[in-house]
Amino acid sequence: MWLAGDGRDAISATRRRWGSRMGLRKVNVAEGFSQISDYWDPRVAGDINDMQVRFVKISGAFHWHHHETEDELFFVVQGRLRMHLRDGVIDLEPNEFLVVPHGTEHLPEALTEECHLILLEPGTTLNTGTVENERTVRMPGRLA
Repeated sequence: MWLAGDGRDAISATRRRWGSRMGLRKVNVAEGFSQISDYWDPRVAGDINDMQVRFVKISGAFHWHHHETEDELFFVVQGRLRMHLRDGVIDLEPNEFLVVPHGTEHLPEALTEECHLILLEPGTTLNTGTVENERTVRMPGRLA
């Protein structure tokens, strides 16, 4: 039971205030992916505390890498993804996701010509992990 003065009214007021400041907006997933033309170039679709929702289109295979402190969630929107791990592989279909714990070496590979992924990871996550190369994206762009 909600009672006036139990703090919930203050929480609601704070949410309304922050919502207007942060520019709450819904994101259409298909429209978001239509803004991405390059493979392996993640774009930020939203922020959740210290986490980011990133959209990325992939084709072919990435490279082996790991993240020292960041876990990653890979959600397949379109296409098929194979996650290579040092002790095997995990294949993902649309509407499936996989959490790769920090420290786990992994290599994502699109099993279809193109694969659309939504990533959920800390905003500090470098897409290439502890490796820096031509695919490293230090500051991902944002979706419009």
